[in-house]
Formats: sequence, C-alpha cells, structure tokens
Amino acid sequence: MDIELAKTFLSIMSSGTFIEAAKRLNVTQTTITARIKTLESHLNCQLFIRNRSGAKLTREGEVFVNHALKLVQTWEQAKSHLNLPKGKIDTISIGADISLWNPLMVDWMSAFTLNAPELHINNEVTDTEKLVSLLEKDILDIILIHTPCYFSGFTVEQVVEEKLIHVCVPNNSSPDLFIDWGSEFKRNFDATLPQKRQAALTFNLGPLALKFMLKNGGNGYFRTRVVADYLANGALEQVKESPEFSYPIYISYRASKHSTSLNKAIISLKNSLTHNNKWQV
Repeated sequence: MDIELAKTFLSIMSSGTFIEAAKRLNVTQTTITARIKTLESHLNCQLFIRNRSGAKLTREGEVFVNHALKLVQTWEQAKSHLNLPKGKIDTISIGADISLWNPLMVDWMSAFTLNAPELHINNEVTDTEKLVSLLEKDILDIILIHTPCYFSGFTVEQVVEEKLIHVCVPNNSSPDLFIDWGSEFKRNFDATLPQKRQAALTFNLGPLALKFMLKNGGNGYFRTRVVADYLANGALEQVKESPEFSYPIYISYRASKHSTSLNKAIISLKNSLTHNNKWQV
C-alpha cells in the first residue's frame, strides 16, 4: 500500500478535518479526498464519516489507526536505517522550541554525542506547533517544549521547573519590554497586569530582548536561570512585589516508541540540565 495513503489517514485523524489535513500536507483538498477514497477501496470499508464539524472515524477507522501508525513508523525506520553514516547503528531525531535552543539544545547535543557516539542524531529547532506536528508524523522522536501536548499515545514529562521573573536595569528601568513567552504566559500576564502590555516594546525572542535591555535600559520578564548571573553582579535587579510566573519545560515522545536510543536521549538531556543550571543569554 502507498505509505502516503496511511500518512493522509493519520493527518485527518489528528487534525479532525480534510481541510486542515490538506494544509498540513501541503496538497489540495481534492487530493486528500481522492487518497481516502483509494484507501477505503483497498480496505473495502468506510474510514471516516464527514459532516459540517469535520471528519469522525468509523469503527473500522478506529481499528485501522494502529495499523496505519505501524506502517508509517516501519517505513520511516527503514529509510533512516538504510541511510546511516558509517559507524552509526541507529538514528534518532530530537527537536526543541526556538526559545530553548540556547543553551538547552546545545548542551543536550553535546551530552548526547558524548554518551551515545554510535547514534546518528538529527535535530530540529522550530515553534512548538510544528514540533508537535512532526512528532505526530513520526518525523521526530522526542521534543523539548514549554507547552505540554497531551495527545493520545504521547508521554509528557516535566524536566525543569522554571520561572519567569520581573527584572530591570538599576536606575534605568525604562522602557517596558514585553517578551512573548507563549499563550499561557500572555493570559496570566494580561490577567495580572492588563495595562502594562499595551504600552510595552514587544519582542518574540528573549535573548534579543535581554541584550537590548542590558544595553539601553528597561524592564521585563525573563527566565530565572538566564538572569541569575546578572542579578548576582548587580547588572539587573528584581522588581519588588511583581508577580512571578511558572514556566516549566517538558519533553514529549510516543510511549510506543520507547527504545534504548530514546532512553539515552532522555538521560543525556537530564544530565545536561543537572550539570548546566545557569543559562547564558
């Protein structure tokens, strides 16, 4: 069977609609419909019930889910094993949110290559939504993110209990800086300080905002580990009586794909977090 048919089926299942599946796979809705008709013809059964709210799995569709996952996983594993560099015995693909690549992804890769030299490591740095999509499609084996993804079959584990705290440059606390730390932070920030965000200079990258603030003055919310040294040497000070916001870090992976290689990835990450508790800009 064409693997693209199985991938299309899984994309519709996870997104809930033919339209969204077409966007994810970058094909037309007509192509998606044709693929499913072909798949249903091969299997001699109906896989989806379509209505105004989207596409719902039939009983036969629910039964086919595990088979489709195994087909795609087997195909991806075969491709990766047939193209391994010399001296490598397995491939693992890891991903991290853009806000976490420095230093977490750097430290993770360093520890991983040291602890598992026999593995070929692919890495991806992008936004959380795309990371989750790549994990769903089995393109990534494990991801490092701030927002947990509690999907069926996914294992989610918190690895860091981080906070966002309000800091400023002593005697030079203007302008107000707003750093976009994600949807949950924005909801909490708006509920606590609704007027301040409207007047803020906005950034979507924490390191850029911090470098700007250290050079020009200002105040804003930053991760505790990143600003720890600046607080210690007096370059920054914490704004008194300002609220603090939880900003934990999670790993997520498919429970069904737990392997020796994945276990080494998890151990390497945790070791790197233990030995590197101060984060640079």
